[in-house]
Amino acid sequence: MSSSPKYYDLVMFPYPSGNLHMGHVRNYAIGDVLARYKRMQGFEVLHPIGWDSFGLPAENAAIKHKSHPAEWTQKCIERMTRQIKSLGISYDWDREVTTCKEDYYKWTQWLFLQFYNKGLAYKKAASVNFCPKCATVLANEQVKEDKCWRCDSLVEEKKLEQWFLKITDYADRLLKDIDKLSGWPENVKSMQRNWIGKSRGVRISFRLTAHSSRLSVYTTRPDTLFGVTYMVLAPEHPLAEGKTSGFTGKYAINPANNEEIPIWVSDYVLMEYGTGAVMAVPAHDQRDFEFAKKNNLPIKLVIKPFSSSHFPVSEMKEAFVDEGTMVNSAQFDGLPSSEGLKKIGDWLVEKGVGEWQTHFRLRDWLISRQRYWGAPIPIIYCDNCGTVPVADKDLPVILPRDIKFTGEGTSPLASSKSFSNVKCPNCGAAARRETDTMDTFICSSWYYLRYCDPKNSKQAFSKENADKYMPVDQYIGGVEHAILHLLYSRFFTKVLHDLDLVSCDEPFTNLLTQGMVIKDGAKMSKSKGNVVDPDDIIKKYGADTARLFILFASPPERELEWSDKGIEGAYRFLNRVKRLVSENVQRPTPNAQTISNFQIPITKKLHQTIKAVTEDIERFSFNTAIARMMELLNELNRVRVEVGSEVLDMFLLLLSPFAPFTTEELWKELGYKDSIHKQEWPKYDPKMIIESEIEIPVSVNGKRRDAIIVSADAKEDQIKELAQKSEKVQKFISGKQIRKIIYVPKKMVNIVIAG
Repeated sequence: MSSSPKYYDLVMFPYPSGNLHMGHVRNYAIGDVLARYKRMQGFEVLHPIGWDSFGLPAENAAIKHKSHPAEWTQKCIERMTRQIKSLGISYDWDREVTTCKEDYYKWTQWLFLQFYNKGLAYKKAASVNFCPKCATVLANEQVKEDKCWRCDSLVEEKKLEQWFLKITDYADRLLKDIDKLSGWPENVKSMQRNWIGKSRGVRISFRLTAHSSRLSVYTTRPDTLFGVTYMVLAPEHPLAEGKTSGFTGKYAINPANNEEIPIWVSDYVLMEYGTGAVMAVPAHDQRDFEFAKKNNLPIKLVIKPFSSSHFPVSEMKEAFVDEGTMVNSAQFDGLPSSEGLKKIGDWLVEKGVGEWQTHFRLRDWLISRQRYWGAPIPIIYCDNCGTVPVADKDLPVILPRDIKFTGEGTSPLASSKSFSNVKCPNCGAAARRETDTMDTFICSSWYYLRYCDPKNSKQAFSKENADKYMPVDQYIGGVEHAILHLLYSRFFTKVLHDLDLVSCDEPFTNLLTQGMVIKDGAKMSKSKGNVVDPDDIIKKYGADTARLFILFASPPERELEWSDKGIEGAYRFLNRVKRLVSENVQRPTPNAQTISNFQIPITKKLHQTIKAVTEDIERFSFNTAIARMMELLNELNRVRVEVGSEVLDMFLLLLSPFAPFTTEELWKELGYKDSIHKQEWPKYDPKMIIESEIEIPVSVNGKRRDAIIVSADAKEDQIKELAQKSEKVQKFISGKQIRKIIYVPKKMVNIVIAG
């Protein structure tokens, strides 16, 4: 084992769609700069790549072109591999993994069985989200505003037998441990907190009129109980009795005031959230407000703004959802609503009609997919033995080739008799295999662990190798994966930790979410027709130009607007670097006096640049790092004289992670035999970055009037005196009363005068 400290640098692995665009280049270039920089600092860097290669696009391509998805996927991988290598991305290709290959999905299936044996995988009949275009079910996380996350089609609801993973068992830990993720962006942590959605509320029991049953609802707003004017059931609720919308004819009794409340049915209430029933308070919930207005239902105000004494319901344009003063709430009138919330909740508990509960918005992860191109679920069904997991020795359950691709929504695996018809491993009777495949997010929920031990044929990964590299030190990818992939990966890691397969319980220590590349006002994508092919850029300008532009044009976390002018600018910069090296290699050695005239200021500028670029890379400010190197180049070109090999060497070393091909070529031109990428990262001399003099702006009544040059160690009194003596400043303060002089150390002087 290496004695060097480890550094696991990982970019989210790509789906092999066949072509890279500059959005991909941005992701990979960020990771590569970091990997090269850390190697030069002496770290043992793990920087792997692989392919998230199962999924719908390959299967849809097979249906369209009458080919096999394995063949289409392999061709895509070969093309993208060539493109990535042409960009000089320094991946460890010996660790390459491909999720659609048997040596990977064998262990995906094995991990599923570990979840099953732990009671975390189960099958049940459930109302599921079904995308008619993709012809498969979707997890809740894959539905965005009632549309499919992949194709944007409206999602339908179906009742199907499906496999789930019990991510809800880990909801509390997933939520609590977000606080440990100090290296993650706050917006991503907020998105995960909101999706998990922990809430504290009261489960209230409503008596029904002319009915022996009771209706339970869960609410986080018991302070609004006196304002309930109707109830709403999900269409699947037993009391809805098959009704899909409208008034049921039934009534409930409000336990707060014994009022009769009509019970309606509407699909804006979901069966899987809470109890499948809600108490509607239209004055204080926007969805309830809109439903009440549409159906001419009463609206009753029970909380008014603190600042308002007159707040008529008839003038309400929207629900009032802020904190306020309770009204129309019997003995609770006059209380702040936050206080009333707790008091009414406790009151309901005392009356025996309420119970404080903690709920989560998060629901179990639906992983069944009715498609071919995915990892088969390793389960057998036997009439005698029931549900039988496939034995470890019989893994992998291999995808068959005798498949009919129809895209009609039934699992293609069901069409293969050789696959689906098997004997029960327990009793030998005729049995059948599960014909659904797993959601591809299963594959990407553990790939970072396989990278630690990619050639292991005995285990998914050894704990020793996983613990050597995990957790990932820096993870890089798009913010669009904040809920789906990142949440699932955290869940997987915690389960594997509990199974004693890995020591860490969080997979990614630091997370960088890079912004999208925008062209013509839209995200760069094939569907938009605005893709810039990196092959075209490389052919015309070279790979280093593509890398340099994509890193210089914008901070990585922000969107990047594509610019042809920006590409030209990066190209010119690299050519100026080449000319500088060529001129200094050919120029005769100057005399000692010439060197002494320039040595100190240039060396000082060099060491300041080393410090600044190092700090910029550490905080992913690649654009400012490049800008600082451009400034240094300008200074070197201004001097136009050989100032010693140290400056040129150090400059190329700083540039090498950003422009690996150019700097390697120039390093050889300078006469070095070893690769520039095997050299140590430059270190700055603290003595050389200290300025002997500094410039301090001087303002009068807040307006800048001059700047003074002072010794870096000048005292405050000296600086204030020099500021007042400035000729430019004297024009504004002469004959005026100076009320005070404000000095911000080494930043500014402000002279405040009367009048």
